Amino acid sequence: MLRYALLRLLGAIPTLLLVIVLAFLMVHAAPGGPFDAERALPAEIEANIAAAYHLDEPLYQQFVRYLKGLVQGDLGPSYRYRDHTVSELIATAFPLSLKLGAMAMLLALIVGVAAGSLAALRRNTLSDRVLMMLAMTGISIPVFVIAPVLVLFLAVRLQWLPAGWSGNEGAARFLLPVIALALPQIAYIARLTRASMIDVLASDFVRTARAQGLGTAAIVRYHALKPAMLPVLSYLGPAIAAILTGSVVVEEIFGIPGLGQFFVRGALNRDYTLVLGIVIFYATLVVLLNLVVDILYGAIDPRIRRR
Repeated sequence: MLRYALLRLLGAIPTLLLVIVLAFLMVHAAPGGPFDAERALPAEIEANIAAAYHLDEPLYQQFVRYLKGLVQGDLGPSYRYRDHTVSELIATAFPLSLKLGAMAMLLALIVGVAAGSLAALRRNTLSDRVLMMLAMTGISIPVFVIAPVLVLFLAVRLQWLPAGWSGNEGAARFLLPVIALALPQIAYIARLTRASMIDVLASDFVRTARAQGLGTAAIVRYHALKPAMLPVLSYLGPAIAAILTGSVVVEEIFGIPGLGQFFVRGALNRDYTLVLGIVIFYATLVVLLNLVVDILYGAIDPRIRRR
């Protein structure tokens, strides 16, 4: 398993390098520059600023310089947040984004697995059809639509929950952002769990357990749930990536001071190093989390370890 993990890590290096190249080119291809919003300055001062940040160099030289710093763990200074490096900004904002994403993923797993298992146990009944209809609805509606709708109904009309982040204390301010992030993943996980659970319940070992007199709850808990989770585990990598990218929108909508707000403002202000740093950080995080998912998959399914 250790050899497998090391090979996966080595295989991720070309992927990360491709992400860095594409992100660097796309950021620099956008019209405007990081200091265009400043008041009109004399040409000499503009030239000095460009030279200080190496923006007067050819693009390939800027990329080589950035790559050298990246190898040393230096994501560079932020162009807009003066006296702060990109690493400091990420270290400040990421704990909140991590907390938000972890709660959304936990909620998606609990509700999605429970709904999918219930739908599989009551296959082709009214409850199964209703649950799968709700799951399809959750898959079809994007996060940037779900979040304002939740604010409109639960915060503005019913006034059950706070609509924004600022000025609100306690756990209540997490509820709407977490629900908005988790709903699409609940739908996907519920459908995956239902399909997998139906296959597992039709297996020979489940029929043997029924013949021995075990009840449905015991069969699901001790025999069917673990193998039924394999497709869900495989989906955790894309699910985490979806939650990370979705948090960019959700944090901006709810005014949450996480990485999402830094990313959006960095893109609007042409803060090249900040946008690149967040993209690279997220890409590395997704690769590592996918590696963890693969290792967990091998730990649950002995056939993967034998291969």
